[in-house]
Amino acid sequence: MDNKNIREFEPLFREYFKPLCGFSMKYVHDLDEAKNLVHDAFIAVWQKFDQLPKDTNYRSYLYTTVRNRCLNHLRDQPKTVALEETNEISAPQSSEMETRELEGEIELAINALPEKCRVVFEMSRFEELKYAEIAEKLDISVKTVEGRMTKALGLLRDSLAHLITIAIIMWIFQGCSPFFVF
Repeated sequence: MDNKNIREFEPLFREYFKPLCGFSMKYVHDLDEAKNLVHDAFIAVWQKFDQLPKDTNYRSYLYTTVRNRCLNHLRDQPKTVALEETNEISAPQSSEMETRELEGEIELAINALPEKCRVVFEMSRFEELKYAEIAEKLDISVKTVEGRMTKALGLLRDSLAHLITIAIIMWIFQGCSPFFVF
């Protein structure tokens, strides 16, 4: 790697490490493990940084890499429990499983958004950036951010309409935290 690649890669690491750790936590629910998975993802990206096309959307690439590493990590976790531990562990409540299913469908709907709308939506909802901050980072106007966000929310409402009632009922009656706001 030459110094040029280091100068290009370091800002990516500084900008995305913390948000990616938060993103990873949504999957693994363990901060140390989330950090390890994000570190592994950055190492993998660094190893192929020279081969990636110059027009690569590194943000999207990093989030996808981290998500895949999290899913692989969850897949590879031991699924057996010692017999003496079974009295201490209760089966997940159906509401927890339903919540996971809802979150999975929401993630699929978000990933199906047009690229520009998805990027604005994720920056707003997952990185908790204000519209002005998003506009500055993407070098677009605040009105463009508002338009893309409006479009994203409309598309999500349409594709998730069947889930909204279920989520609201779960939130009201079972005390589940609302994991999305439309």
